[in-house]
Amino acid sequence: MSPPLANLASRHVVVTGGGTGVGADIAQSFAKAGMTVTIMGRSEAPLKAQNLPYQLCDVTDPEAVKTAFEKARAEHGPIRIVVANAGAATSMPFAKMTMRDLTAMTDVNLAGVFNVWQAALPDMKAAGTGRMIAIASTAGLKGYPYVTGYCAAKHGVVGLTRALALELATTGITVNAICPGFVETPMLDRSIQNIVAKTGMSTKDATKSLTKGNPQRRFIETDEVARAALWLCSDAARSVNGHALSLSGGEI
Repeated sequence: MSPPLANLASRHVVVTGGGTGVGADIAQSFAKAGMTVTIMGRSEAPLKAQNLPYQLCDVTDPEAVKTAFEKARAEHGPIRIVVANAGAATSMPFAKMTMRDLTAMTDVNLAGVFNVWQAALPDMKAAGTGRMIAIASTAGLKGYPYVTGYCAAKHGVVGLTRALALELATTGITVNAICPGFVETPMLDRSIQNIVAKTGMSTKDATKSLTKGNPQRRFIETDEVARAALWLCSDAARSVNGHALSLSGGEI
């Protein structure tokens, strides 16, 4: 039997995109649970605001990721949990997309997860235990119009999760994805304002257009994602592997 992660205190966890939104809530929740948390992101100001150890890092750059993980490891010890949360979304009709637009989505949302997981894996293999989590999206489980690049990338994350979970199944490491619907974050606020600007809808109507896909008629809150991530790290979830956990009020 592999070593459990029931005692989360003192575990070193890395959270990418940890300066704002979902990543910040995950990082703070993990810190409150007693874990040593290193957050990573491209902008220093929001990272500093979290009052947690941080490393500047662009997840699309594998060498930058490697360096950031080496520094985090040197300062706080081997990494036992990694949450690949950094991501971005753009909206446009497929006919207007260019290859650069598609690559921009896959670079941050898919290759970013790949880079981060590769950097974290050696410590977990050495310990014979670990948790690898990707913050994907319901866009990894179904299609949405006008975000084809984002959907393609998030579907890739789910595929990567399921394949790697099987590859590592006997190592004591679990690999899972969390797939929220629309989450109340600054990125969602930008999406709503984009709808307002392009359609002339009111903010209220634009908001309704996004919540209607959720049977509960609401947005997901960041603490729901954070608590799901904490559960996946617990010993209670030791058999949960290769799962794409939908947080969507029943949409998926």
